[in-house]
Amino acid sequence: MEPLKQLIRTIPDFPKPGIQFRDITTLLQDPWGFKRAIDEFVTHYRYSPIDKVVAIESRGFVAGGALAHHLNCGMVMARKKGKLPWHVERQEYQLEYGTDCIEIHKDAIKAGERCLIVDDLLATGGTCRATCQLVERLGGKVVGCAFMIELAGLKGRSRLTGYDVHALVSYEGE
Repeated sequence: MEPLKQLIRTIPDFPKPGIQFRDITTLLQDPWGFKRAIDEFVTHYRYSPIDKVVAIESRGFVAGGALAHHLNCGMVMARKKGKLPWHVERQEYQLEYGTDCIEIHKDAIKAGERCLIVDDLLATGGTCRATCQLVERLGGKVVGCAFMIELAGLKGRSRLTGYDVHALVSYEGE
């Protein structure tokens, strides 16, 4: 997907020195680029039975909403702690220094529903893995994990062993 990769801006030393931040806002601003990204996801998942797209905060919401529309299914928001107004199920996960957590409304996923997890970026895989665990705890089945970008050097895919992982663009370095 080289044409999409050309639309992603790299910002050196953000948010801290040594990090190469992959910025999808330039891809989203480009009508052809955004359409092409969504079309690539739709093509990949068109024949997968999906009941819900579970989009991870916050940039995952952008692709998740468009993808749910095209796949004719519902969308669930996986949010950081304290952002959802109703009863939630919560999953903690490890960060480099400490923990964080992700939440989904308890009534967002019904038993047996087939869910596609969507986020903009796969780095270490912690947030996506926690989201998969939440979906499964609520009775759903994870049919795949979709990302616009994968930072292959951070080996996040290895934390998602057992799940179908699909990324539109991959970078070897961080």
